[in-house]
Amino acid sequence: MGYPRNLLNRGEQIHLDLHPHWVVFVKPVALVMVPLVGAIAARQFAEGWLGSGATRVLLVWLLLQIVGLAVAVLRWSRTYFVVTSQRVIFREGVLARRGVEIPLERVNNVNFAQSIVERMVGAGDLLIESASDDGQQLFGDIRDPEQVQNIIHEAIHERTGRSGEASPVVTQLERLEAMLMRGSITKAEFDAEKRKLLG
Repeated sequence: MGYPRNLLNRGEQIHLDLHPHWVVFVKPVALVMVPLVGAIAARQFAEGWLGSGATRVLLVWLLLQIVGLAVAVLRWSRTYFVVTSQRVIFREGVLARRGVEIPLERVNNVNFAQSIVERMVGAGDLLIESASDDGQQLFGDIRDPEQVQNIIHEAIHERTGRSGEASPVVTQLERLEAMLMRGSITKAEFDAEKRKLLG
């Protein structure tokens, strides 16, 4: 199920629409397999296996883990990472919802990180730095984060005509931050200048 089209702005086109990588199911599936294997083993080796207390505990545990897996699938189906012609959108949650939207004009930098295992399965984390009060947003379990990074940079270039390099505002913010770290300006002065730059 893709991102709801009725939540797009007029004229907005989707470049990328992802759910989290399937790696999010590894732990819930493993937690289902442990009691399942235990219950099967109890059935093979014990007479009247259903009546034993240990088997009942295993079956209750199995039922709880199946419910946990169903919740993970539902959560996965309601989590979106979307890149459009105007913004980067992240939405998650079934009952309670959480969302992040970053206009492409405000994206300053896009970084990705993958461990060796994540690289083998094609998953990873994406860090988007933006010229906003939030500053940085980390998105985990992204499918093929290197390709996603490229798609975001292409969308930025199409939208703004720049190729993702640091803007003059970012450069000025970095200079201000360095001055703050050196003690040349106070935190209040830094915040005031930052507000001026970000408008």
